[in-house]
Amino acid sequence: MHLSELTHPNQLHGLSIHQLKQIALQIREKHLETVAASGGHLGPGLGVVELTLALYQTLDLDHDKVIWDVGHQAYPHKLLTGRYGQFHTLRQKDGVAGYLKRSESPFDHFGAGHASTSISAGLGMALARDRQGKNYKVASVIGDGALTGGMALEAINHAGHLPNTRLLVVLNDNEMSISPNVGAIPRYLNKMRLSPPMQFLTDNIEEQFKHLPFLGESFSPEFDRIKEGMKRLAVPKVGAVFEELGFTYIGPIDGHNLEELIATFKQAHSHPGPVLVHVSTTKGKGYAIAENDQVGYHAQSPFNLTTGKAAPASKPKPPSYSKVFAHTLVKLAENDPSIVGITAAMATGTGLDKLQKKLPDQYVDVGIAEQHAVTLAAGMACEGLRPVATIYSTFLQRAYDQIIHDVCIQKLPVFFCLDRAGIVGADGPTHQGLYDIAYLRCIPNLVIMAPKDEAELQRMVVTGVNYTEGAIAMRYPRGSGYGVPLMEEGWEPLPIGKAEILRSGDDILLLGYGSMVYTAMQTAEILSEHGVEATVINARFVKPLDTELILPLAQQIGRVATLEEGCIMGGFGSAVSEALMDAEITVPVTRIGVPDVLVDHASPDQAKAKLGLTAPQIAEQLLQKIQKRSSEQASEAVEV
Repeated sequence: MHLSELTHPNQLHGLSIHQLKQIALQIREKHLETVAASGGHLGPGLGVVELTLALYQTLDLDHDKVIWDVGHQAYPHKLLTGRYGQFHTLRQKDGVAGYLKRSESPFDHFGAGHASTSISAGLGMALARDRQGKNYKVASVIGDGALTGGMALEAINHAGHLPNTRLLVVLNDNEMSISPNVGAIPRYLNKMRLSPPMQFLTDNIEEQFKHLPFLGESFSPEFDRIKEGMKRLAVPKVGAVFEELGFTYIGPIDGHNLEELIATFKQAHSHPGPVLVHVSTTKGKGYAIAENDQVGYHAQSPFNLTTGKAAPASKPKPPSYSKVFAHTLVKLAENDPSIVGITAAMATGTGLDKLQKKLPDQYVDVGIAEQHAVTLAAGMACEGLRPVATIYSTFLQRAYDQIIHDVCIQKLPVFFCLDRAGIVGADGPTHQGLYDIAYLRCIPNLVIMAPKDEAELQRMVVTGVNYTEGAIAMRYPRGSGYGVPLMEEGWEPLPIGKAEILRSGDDILLLGYGSMVYTAMQTAEILSEHGVEATVINARFVKPLDTELILPLAQQIGRVATLEEGCIMGGFGSAVSEALMDAEITVPVTRIGVPDVLVDHASPDQAKAKLGLTAPQIAEQLLQKIQKRSSEQASEAVEV
C-alpha cells in the first residue's frame, strides 16, 4: 500500500511490520519534500513516525481519540488522516494548517499551538466518556519538553487520583523541546535513558507464589504489598515517580521499533486506569542533517534537501528585530551585571542565545514555564536585579495572573519584551501576537511601548532596563527591520509617555503605534496625492498615552485615525478614543487594526491584505469617509 492510498487511519489495521516500515519511509520522504519547499516544523514530526503508526494501528480512530500536545509533531498524523493530497499546501493561505485544527479534520480531536495542554484535554475527554457511558480510548501524546510545563504536571496529578479512569499518556522523550531541555524533570528522564528497558511483573508470578508451601490462596493482601514492593525495585527511578503519582508506568521503549511499540500500546490499552508509556525517540530521525542539529532543524524556512542549507534570499535583508534586541541587551548587560535575561525555552527564537554565549551567568532558561518565568523575574526584581523577561506575545498570555498578581500589584521593575507581537504568518491563530496591547493596557503600574523601527527598539531596550518605577513592556514584530542605521552604543532612553510628530498636515491626524507607524507615513503620502494632508504621530507609548500632544492636535485638525497591528477591541485605538471622550473632544475617529476575527495561517502580507491593513487600503478607506463627511456637510449647508 502506498501512503497516497491511505484516506483513513484504520486502513493501517492488519498491515505487516514490513508494510508499516514502507509507509514510514514514505511519510519521511513526503515530510522532507514538503518542508524543504515551503518551510515548517521538521525535526519533531520526523521523530514520531513509528510512534504514530504503531499507536494508530492499535486504535479505532472512528471512535478513539488522540490528542497531540502542541501539534508541531503531528505532520505524520496529517498524512495518515486523509490530507496527503493537500499536504503540499502546508502552512500556506487556505492550505493545510501547521498545527492541529478541529475544523480541518474529524481526526484533529483537539487543537493546540501552545505546549502542555494534551493531558488536561485528554483527561477531560476520558471523564466525559465515562459520564456518558461510552467506551472509546483516549491517548495524549506529550513531549518531554512540554512536561516541564506546570499544566501538564497538574493534569498528571489529577489523573493519578482517578484509578478507574482509562487514559493513556505517551511521553515522547527526545531530550528536546526546541532547545535542549532544562530542569530536574529532564535530568530524571536522562537517567532513565541509561537504564535497560523493563517490563512490569505479570500475574503469572502470583500464580507461581500460590504453589509455595504455607501460602496457598490465603496470601492475597500480603502478596499485593510484596508485589508492589518488588515493582518499586524493578521500576527505574523516574518510573517510580509516575507510579507514586498514580500511573502505571511502562518504559522506556525504543520509539523507532514498530514491533515493540505495537506490543506496548496493546498492553497499555488493556489496563483499566491511567497509564504512562515512556517512548525514547530521536528528533529529526531519518534525515542525518536534522539529527545532528536538532535545535536548528526544529523548524525551517525553505531549504535544499541535499545540503540542508536555507534557500538564498532574493536580496539581503536587514537584521531582524530579535537580533537587534539581543545585540543591544548583550551590550548593556556587559556593563551592568544586574541585568538578567529570562527565556521560557525560546533562546534561539528570542535571540537570548547570544546572551547565553556571551554572559551565561546573566541568562536563565526556565523551560516551557511562562508563569514561573514571570514570578521568577518578580523575585529577582525584589532583590535589586534587572530581569528582562523575553517571551513571545502569544506565550505571555499564559502568565497573565503572574503579571498582575506578582509583578504589577507589587510595582516591581520587571522589563517584559514581547517578541512576535502582531501578525506572525504561517503558524496561524495560536501564535498571532494580537492581544497584548489589550490585555496589558488595563493593568495598573505598567508602562507599554512599541518601537517604529529597529533603531528605536534599541532606545526602548535602554528605556526598559533603566525604568525602576514599576513594570514596563515593549512589543516588537517578527522578522526584519527597515534597514535604518543602528548605533553600537551610547543609546539614550526615551522620555516615558512622549510621542513624536513625523509629518504635519491640517486634514487628518494619523496616530501610528509600533509596526504601523511606517504604514501611517505611507498612507499619508497616498492621501497627499489626493489633496488630503495628514499629520502623522509616532505614539511610542500606549500607556501612558501622550495626551498633551495628541488631544490639542485632534481638536485642531478635527479628524483622527489610529493604526495598530493588534486587536481593535481594547487596543491602541480604544485608548485614544477613551482619552478623547474623557477630555470631551468630539471628533470622528477611525480605528484601523485587526477586527474581532481569528487570523488564519498565511504570510503576514497576505493576512494584512485580507484585513485591510495595507497603506493603499487604509488610504482608500479614509478617503471614502472624508468624502462622505464632506458630502454630508455640503447637504447640511444647502438645507440651512
